[in-house]
Amino acid sequence: MNRPLRLAIVNDYAVVIAGVAAFLADERIDVVETGASLPVITDVDIVLYDTFGQVQGDGLDLEDFVRDSGAKVVIYSWNLQPDLVERAIARGASGYLSKALTGPEIVGALERVMAGDVVVLTGDHETSAGGEGDWPGRAVGLSPREAEILALITQGLSNQEIADRAYLSINSVKTYIRSAYRKINVERRSQAVLWGVKNGFEPDTERSIDPALRFRPTAVANPRV
Repeated sequence: MNRPLRLAIVNDYAVVIAGVAAFLADERIDVVETGASLPVITDVDIVLYDTFGQVQGDGLDLEDFVRDSGAKVVIYSWNLQPDLVERAIARGASGYLSKALTGPEIVGALERVMAGDVVVLTGDHETSAGGEGDWPGRAVGLSPREAEILALITQGLSNQEIADRAYLSINSVKTYIRSAYRKINVERRSQAVLWGVKNGFEPDTERSIDPALRFRPTAVANPRV
């Protein structure tokens, strides 16, 4: 591909999106659109769906994101169970990438997707705990997984609902909750929710579009509306 790959990043947490965008800033990528889990409206090649705090697996309707853009959808996650990956691909995802991958590895995978391949790169399971990007609560020492669990608590989900959403055992969820509570110095769920609301764990609803990049150069003369 001679031109930069045109990317939309979808997630309901602005800090997560900003972290991914910064991670890819030095690569062959134009981040054209970012925002909450809404249909992408710009002229992009790929929608990168970051699973932090989001619907996954069988509940994910990929058509909700591409709509008129005609883009391919690639899942970006540390939930790497083979059956989850298989279901995402079966539902139409063109790729499934681990958050343990480096920037160049991600770009290479996205370029293969643009060439027509279905790309699955799961890396070394959940090795992103000290990885790239950003997430709510990183400044106080929360790992990505602890932060995701706290985000789901802030959304009002029960432990069982969190286990179902995050594809974890209920015991793993409880372990992450205990370690997260120690780091944010709370003891009860109500305190955790209040802390989450005050510290960026509520989903966002904003969409950001780079007006200079909204349409490909070849589409400017007859842009889609």
